[in-house]
Amino acid sequence: MVTLVVTIAAALIALIGEALHGMRVAKVRSLVFGQSGAPASWARAVPALRWASLTGMAWALVTLMQVEPKVHAGEQMRDEDWRHLILVYDVSPSMYLKDAGVSGDQTRHERARDLIESLFDRVQIGKFKVSVIATYNGALPVVIDTKDVELVRHMLTDVNLGYAFKVGKTKLFDGIQQACELAKPWRIGSTLLVVVSDGDSVPSTGMPELPPSISGSLVVGVGDSLSGKFIDGGNSRQDESTLRQIAIRMGGEFHNGNRRQVPSDILSAASQDARKPLIEQLSLREYALLVLAVASGLLALLPVLLHHFGTRWRPGVRVFADAA
Repeated sequence: MVTLVVTIAAALIALIGEALHGMRVAKVRSLVFGQSGAPASWARAVPALRWASLTGMAWALVTLMQVEPKVHAGEQMRDEDWRHLILVYDVSPSMYLKDAGVSGDQTRHERARDLIESLFDRVQIGKFKVSVIATYNGALPVVIDTKDVELVRHMLTDVNLGYAFKVGKTKLFDGIQQACELAKPWRIGSTLLVVVSDGDSVPSTGMPELPPSISGSLVVGVGDSLSGKFIDGGNSRQDESTLRQIAIRMGGEFHNGNRRQVPSDILSAASQDARKPLIEQLSLREYALLVLAVASGLLALLPVLLHHFGTRWRPGVRVFADAA
């Protein structure tokens, strides 16, 4: 109510001021604008622009006096501002075969851990709540929606999660299904799903449908995709074609991370926040600041524009050059 009263009062005072100013200018219009007595065509809109600017400034200043101040604190985020990262991590025995990395001297698990660490460094992990789902012959949630990245690092580095499963075939889709169930109640477009696996023995059917909360997905393959290692009576290698198909069916991105880190453009595309456009996220405080900046800037600029471009008439004596 106070804002409305002050804004109306400022609008009336500015209107009266413009009317009085217009009458005074009209008395000397020939002196100011020359024989035509009229300003440049654009200058006719100046009184309205000045009135709107003064009214807008009054509304913005009173609004800023009344709204809650915004506190910038690194540890404070509103619940609706948090994003979610779900990591579906393959913990099958084949992930401990040594054929990964640039030189091929890392295990697939070690290479996966390096890739995940690089991902944490480049997606502003402080704005994410992280969940980890281990998958082998089934799927188990290990960490759910934690802000403690060190806990996630510990689980991936110091704990062999494969011991929690019975021996069998890798059921990667069980992990993706578990991730979908976990993400269902979250805000639309707030979740990034990352799948890290060598793709060995992944089935070709049974792909679950992603919920609307998952806005991006990234499938990262580890292990040599050309020549593999023998395990359990067979040759195990990164099944790049299957992992790529999984990424396509999820509408996401695939990257063979055996030798190269995930490129920034792929990571950016996968982690894009599909929330409302920025203009729809602005609060009353941001709108008031925007109006104040535009109105004050316009008021400061108008005198300069009027001085240089307000009229075509230039008083004084024109000097002509002597004819040759």
